[in-house]
Amino acid sequence: MTESVEAGRRVRLPSGAERPIHVFVNGLQQKEGSDYAIRGREIVFSRPLVKEKVSGGRWVAMTLGLFGSYGKNETVDVHFRRGGRIQVISDAKILSG
Repeated sequence: MTESVEAGRRVRLPSGAERPIHVFVNGLQQKEGSDYAIRGREIVFSRPLVKEKVSGGRWVAMTLGLFGSYGKNETVDVHFRRGGRIQVISDAKILSG
């Protein structure tokens, strides 16, 4: 069984991350101010981000190719500058609380 649960609203920026910072949720660019704010070393979203929670049995069935998963599972990608180079975090860890 799958269910979608609120994972949190924050993503930590790595040490030394500099602007410009571009944030994407499920491949769609987010707008600073309306979709998120940068507070210190964290990106704080204006709404909760949702991750899919998959039970052990369903995970096994998906691994065997019996069926897929169709719950909501948001991923966050962050593009930023560090040391003069553009770097990317794919599927950044969403922090709860």
